[in-house]
Amino acid sequence: MTVRAKFRCHFIQKANDDSHRTIHMSPVTADTEENKAWSKYTPGGQLQMVISNPAAFEQFEQGKEYFIDIQPAE
Repeated sequence: MTVRAKFRCHFIQKANDDSHRTIHMSPVTADTEENKAWSKYTPGGQLQMVISNPAAFEQFEQGKEYFIDIQPAE
């Protein structure tokens, strides 16, 4: 089974030595009818990731929305 959530990147914090980024995200809750529907099932939460791979952390943009799929690691 997979659970899908929709999160918005609110803030990207850069390390002083530029070795990594901390990505701060929370579930979408408004702005569009689609997002209001998402917030019905994921009304709150927080996701924070520290990423040291430049190819990965460059994929994130402040203010952009992302789908996050969660499934068992088998």
